Amino acid sequence: MKLLQIKMYKRINYIAAILVLVCGLSAQAQVTTSSPYSRYGLGNVKGSLLPQLRAMGGISTAVGAINGFNYINMQNPASYSSINLTTIDIGMSASITDLSRSNLSESSFNATFSHIAFAVPVTKKSALSFGILPYSDLGYSYKNSVKVDTLSVAQLYEGEGGLSKAYLGYGYKFGDHLSIGGNVEYIFGNLLTTRATEYSTTGAVNAKLQNKKSVGGLNYSYGVQYNFDLAPKVSMTLGYSGSSSGNVSSKQSFYATHYTRDANGNENTALDTLSAVVNTKSNLSLPLTHNFGISIQETDKWLIGADFRMSKWADVSINNVNQGLQNSWGASLGSQFTPDITSYNSYFKRVDYRLGVNFDKTYIKIGNQDIKQMGASIGFGFPLPSANGLSFYKINFTTEIGQRGTLTDNLVKEKYINFHLGFTLNDKWFRKYKVD
Repeated sequence: MKLLQIKMYKRINYIAAILVLVCGLSAQAQVTTSSPYSRYGLGNVKGSLLPQLRAMGGISTAVGAINGFNYINMQNPASYSSINLTTIDIGMSASITDLSRSNLSESSFNATFSHIAFAVPVTKKSALSFGILPYSDLGYSYKNSVKVDTLSVAQLYEGEGGLSKAYLGYGYKFGDHLSIGGNVEYIFGNLLTTRATEYSTTGAVNAKLQNKKSVGGLNYSYGVQYNFDLAPKVSMTLGYSGSSSGNVSSKQSFYATHYTRDANGNENTALDTLSAVVNTKSNLSLPLTHNFGISIQETDKWLIGADFRMSKWADVSINNVNQGLQNSWGASLGSQFTPDITSYNSYFKRVDYRLGVNFDKTYIKIGNQDIKQMGASIGFGFPLPSANGLSFYKINFTTEIGQRGTLTDNLVKEKYINFHLGFTLNDKWFRKYKVD
């Protein structure tokens, strides 16, 4: 018995060490995207989705356990109530982005840690979950060149950073059908943007404006799911989830400087600082969001579902200054199919096969053009053998292909391929043992 307790404590300490490490990495995160559209709002908002849900187009509102395997779905905390084993999910992501405008094009590659999440059942009808994952990322660098009389002037725009989300949530099931849940979320990180004007003449004095926002504050999300049987082994789930539109605190620093470049084009130390405002307190408002979903599942066989979402980004402000965004909406359709979960003679019959599509009208509008995003996804859940028969492992791999933006009105079209890799563990860590 003491040996089992020692093993349990070692596992808990191991997870705690991972969380501390991940928090440190997230706090020091640099550029993880290359998108000019991340300039607007809070950057590219990632969504609270693990690889297995992204593979199904991002459906999540009406999704809980699939084929008896526990997944952590923090997008709808009501789903925690279906978790009956200690569950860990950790992963990473990478992206290839191709930007095009008129006859110009540019490609980039970025990779980063994506998430770590932990869940443990509290009772037979409830579970607790916590973890950390990206909330948004910011990364762009481009310039516009103009002529002023005979002088060439370059306008430079750069941004880097992002926000992370650490959460603690609980879900509970009432009776046999209704589940509710909620998350307390701490959103934190830095957003750094720079705008500069440079002149083509050697030794010219250039000007730079730099704005840094350091964010750290609480937000809340919540959800409900209602599940009922349609036929033997076939069930339907209806779901709703949302997040509050509260304010999170932030500190804002602003610098205006003069600088020059040397003969090799390297930036020299600033000549002087025209203005500096450091760590002034400000408020950042987050959008009210609503998600609606439906799914139908045949036990140990297949699941199909659809989501619809909307967010009130038009109300988002920083230090009471509206950010000029528009309300967004989107929809997803996805499915998972497992040929034969009990097959002994064919490994690939036990693999989960996932497909999905999605469409979003984003919160960005430039001129008269709504910036839209659409994509398709495919993914696999590869089961791994268990040594003791009490643990269940799965590797989830997802590929997303899509595009955002348009070439109309000399705007930028962004094509991307995203890769997501996650490792999921289901285990009975906190079970009770009888001693004869």
